Amino acid sequence: MPKSPSPLDIAHGLLGEGRLVDAEQLLVKELQEAERRHGRGSPQWASAQCDLGNLLFSSGQPDRAVECFRNACSGPPPGDPEAYKDHLTYRLNLGMVLMLAGWLDEAEAELRRNLEERQAFYGQDHPGYAYALEPLADVLLRRGDIGQARRLTEETVGIFWRHGHERIATALALRAEIIVAAASGEPAFTGLEQLPDGVVEQVAFAVINRAGQNPATGKAVLTSLVPALEGRLGPDHQATLNALSQLANISHDVGDETGRVRAIEKVLASYDRQGRAEDALMAALGLAMAQDDAGDAAGALRTYEQAWARADRIGRHELRAQVLRNWGLALSAAGHTAEAERRLRDAVAEAGRGHDDEMLGRSRIALGLFLQHQERLAEARQMVEAGLSTLDVAHPDAITGRSHLGAIAEGRSCGCGDVPGTIAAAFREFVMSRLPGDLLEDLEVTVKDGDFALQVRLRRKPSEAEMEHMNRLIESAHAEFRSRLTSAR
Repeated sequence: MPKSPSPLDIAHGLLGEGRLVDAEQLLVKELQEAERRHGRGSPQWASAQCDLGNLLFSSGQPDRAVECFRNACSGPPPGDPEAYKDHLTYRLNLGMVLMLAGWLDEAEAELRRNLEERQAFYGQDHPGYAYALEPLADVLLRRGDIGQARRLTEETVGIFWRHGHERIATALALRAEIIVAAASGEPAFTGLEQLPDGVVEQVAFAVINRAGQNPATGKAVLTSLVPALEGRLGPDHQATLNALSQLANISHDVGDETGRVRAIEKVLASYDRQGRAEDALMAALGLAMAQDDAGDAAGALRTYEQAWARADRIGRHELRAQVLRNWGLALSAAGHTAEAERRLRDAVAEAGRGHDDEMLGRSRIALGLFLQHQERLAEARQMVEAGLSTLDVAHPDAITGRSHLGAIAEGRSCGCGDVPGTIAAAFREFVMSRLPGDLLEDLEVTVKDGDFALQVRLRRKPSEAEMEHMNRLIESAHAEFRSRLTSAR
């Protein structure tokens, strides 16, 4: 029988759907149940703290994650060997989160302490010891001590290699980054032919995960990785395509739009060779956006036309709507007003024939904004309001639509209104809808210095549990909306 998903698995699934608050509440309940049944400080309670810490870190809340890992490590080291292994893992997690949050002094101290404890428990040639060597080398790399970082990483690679341990993949990814940072001309990836396919795939996965931490270095590492994967796994292997996709993303982040176009073209060609029609369609849409960002508006419009032919062959209404919506927006930006309106109206019609409320809402709002810019404000308002009716309040297009709706109401044909204020209003609605109706008199949310400022007015004194729930909810809402505020600036 298949193994039932754990609460942590379910929580990360919810997080993947954008339901951070629901995910956190699930693990908070698990933590409370562990404390009720086994007591605060018990191994079960520490394990639940660790799970919650992992979720909080994954959702961009390092401060709260560190607090959870500190709690998990707060008790005296247990005497039972298996429980002590868990304790060492919690301490390692604490050191790694401190590192990833940028608190390098404390991270190095914590990791060196963990390394000493692991040496005493496992011995110096055991994978359990290498587990702490690797992040310590990472800290040293981030501090600019490339020589020492390389020495520790080679020791890590050697231990994992001798033991045939799959964790060698992340160590090789780190070593490649150190080699690139040293700028010595040494090849970043050697010996991949000696590794099983699955481990090579894990090397690619590790490089992709690390690339965003330092985009310039990440781009250089990915540029070295792609030909290595093409030679080892082939140009059509999914690991190669994933690396190319990340290279395209990183190229955009560092302003290399030409490199972004080249990477997406290779992905698109591979999907066509494999007959993966829907994946090829998504790659074509990405290529059109990249061409537009690279200043090739004519090339982008040609690619959109080709994407429409692809979507038409597939025959799914929501895919047709997506292409028509994006194509219409590009036509509008290029000044082809009449054709843009036709495509945007066709997008709404196609979305209406399908069963995708999100695409219907996005298509309506795109058409509404176009009509606003054409000074057809009554039509624009009707279309934007219809679009908002099918989108979640926190959806980026809903926030854009609401901000434009304010401008439309003021009789303005251009300008998007107060986008940060619209995000603040969505933040307020998000929190108020998830608290007892008789608890808050009001929640005033404003944007100050690029972040949210809150003023809470209570109707009554909350219980301790209600106060904890409210504080956690507000923290989670901060995390969920902060990226929207950043992208709006």
